[in-house]
Amino acid sequence: MSILDIKNLFVHIDEKPVLNGVSLGVNPGETHVLMGPNGAGKSTLGYTIMGNPRYTVSGGTIFFDGEDITSLSPDKRAAKGIFLSFQNPLEVPGITLESFIRNALQQQTGERVKLFQFQKQMKAMMQLLNMDESYARRDLNVGFSGGERKKSEILQLLMLNPKLAILDETDSGLDVDAVRTVSKGIEEYQKRQNGALIVITHSTKILESLHVDKTHVLVKGKIIKEGDGGLVEQINESGFEQFLG
Repeated sequence: MSILDIKNLFVHIDEKPVLNGVSLGVNPGETHVLMGPNGAGKSTLGYTIMGNPRYTVSGGTIFFDGEDITSLSPDKRAAKGIFLSFQNPLEVPGITLESFIRNALQQQTGERVKLFQFQKQMKAMMQLLNMDESYARRDLNVGFSGGERKKSEILQLLMLNPKLAILDETDSGLDVDAVRTVSKGIEEYQKRQNGALIVITHSTKILESLHVDKTHVLVKGKIIKEGDGGLVEQINESGFEQFLG
């Protein structure tokens, strides 16, 4: 059974249509890539799956783990195991990165998180991402560089271990070394049993070391082309012009 099943989804923002009948199915353990030109609706789809109230669903349904979540609030979707990394992660003064992740884990599981075990795991994941451990005690994203903010997002992904992760332009603005480090974190998530992944991106660099099951090309709010990982290479060679007619 699909972990995510989107059926004929229509979405608008301030009465402006953005998604026009999108259908998408993601199975446990699969990695899907969502590509397309600027303004195609890629980020809109990610935010809609997460339940951002700015995006109004005017038609269709979103099923997650067999349940209709179309009307659920973002916090309830997160508690069920959906994770969205932001293209431009926000600063959150007053709460440390460690406290933020620990609180999110407790909300997700409904259980008290054992501090020693939590800190041990977090230290290991920060080492994987080449993050200075002092960042754990700093306010979330406050004073972080662009690269450290993206690493912070991937750290949250690895610590929360959601059933479905949506990565929105995680590679945006990163240099080659940072992309490689972030990719390493995503690879670690892929190794975990049944974790599903949707990668929204313009670039193919972050995909070079990742196994891709399915690729979807979104144009003007519609999925106009689908394929396997080979479609990424086709886009890399010829761009999106081949799909615009």
